[in-house]
Amino acid sequence: MTDTTEDRLEQAIDDYLEWMEAAGYTEKTRKGYKWNLKHFLRFIRHRRCPWSVMFTLETLTWFQKVTGDAHTHAVRGLARYLFAQGEISQPIARRNAQLSLAEIYEHYLTYHQRRSQAPLSKIKLIRRVLAALEAYLQRHSIELAQLKIEHIDAFLAEFFADFSHNTRRTYRSCLRGFLSYLYHERRIIKRDLALLVVGRRLYAQAKPPQFLRPHEVQKLFATLKLSSATELRTYAMVHLAYFVGLRPVEISRISLDDISFRKAELSLRDRKSANPVILPLPEPTLKAIVAYLIGGRAESSSRRLFINLRAPYGPVTSWSVGYVIRICIKRAGLCATPYWLRHTYAQNLLESEVSVFEIKEMLGHDKIESTKSYLHVHIKLMRKVLFDEEF
Repeated sequence: MTDTTEDRLEQAIDDYLEWMEAAGYTEKTRKGYKWNLKHFLRFIRHRRCPWSVMFTLETLTWFQKVTGDAHTHAVRGLARYLFAQGEISQPIARRNAQLSLAEIYEHYLTYHQRRSQAPLSKIKLIRRVLAALEAYLQRHSIELAQLKIEHIDAFLAEFFADFSHNTRRTYRSCLRGFLSYLYHERRIIKRDLALLVVGRRLYAQAKPPQFLRPHEVQKLFATLKLSSATELRTYAMVHLAYFVGLRPVEISRISLDDISFRKAELSLRDRKSANPVILPLPEPTLKAIVAYLIGGRAESSSRRLFINLRAPYGPVTSWSVGYVIRICIKRAGLCATPYWLRHTYAQNLLESEVSVFEIKEMLGHDKIESTKSYLHVHIKLMRKVLFDEEF
């Protein structure tokens, strides 16, 4: 295995752990995953596995024999993250593609699929929750007819140990459907326990989004050079992250056809939230893109804006964009991540008195709650309102 592949895996692990923090995973879970994934990194280095077979069931089984069952969950989670980012072709397969459940559970899955026309992916998700519930009830010798909310609470406390807030909310919905079925359709339980399966309210974000201060932004851009194709490409990427607030994956997917140089606009059709939008391109960003196209981008059949620096000049990946920006930040002597540039963009919009609803569209958030989290960092606005201070 080459040093490049080792660096790629190490960077992927760092990105995954950073994503876990942003997704709301507990510090205890993140520390456990970090420890397990460092073991996996050492295992891969020792075995010299290439990237193409690194995240396969065979490699995981091999790793499992050396380290034990406790380590595999973190590796599977990393594989799912890389699959979502387009870095691997598929997540690690399960030994048993479909779990066999007791008759009542299978009847519910059939009922739910016919009633709601749920896609196969949703049925698999529900099956996963029901399999965990069935296993829990069997371990504790609890019959469905004896089911109480205390049992459900204890099951969820155990089952949710390693999941983020959003994942827990999805799984609660799956469980509520089954409990409602047991009460309304089958009359197996005496009370509709679905009404009692609720999550705790998150009144405040424990850790507000972090952003760069003005002097840190100046320090970052002062370190950027324009003397080579690599530096021109990097310069344009950093501009899109800071001046337009794009995620690394969005930067990697920009097509030449998405840019209107005459109108100074960028069309984003393929966003995380599936909400297409047209964003204005500030003059410095537009100039950075033009400089890269003229002096840094090789001739290529690819219509993607950013391509690799070596033949066959295919499109860059989101991992590559994140890595390039991270290196720039590190060289500037800043302790930050690529997402801090996006947070800084949102902070600048807030200070320019752009409404939170407009910012929601520009950032591509699904829910207004995600955008409202940026209000936590708008210190100047709060001081102006509370103390009538001017800046």
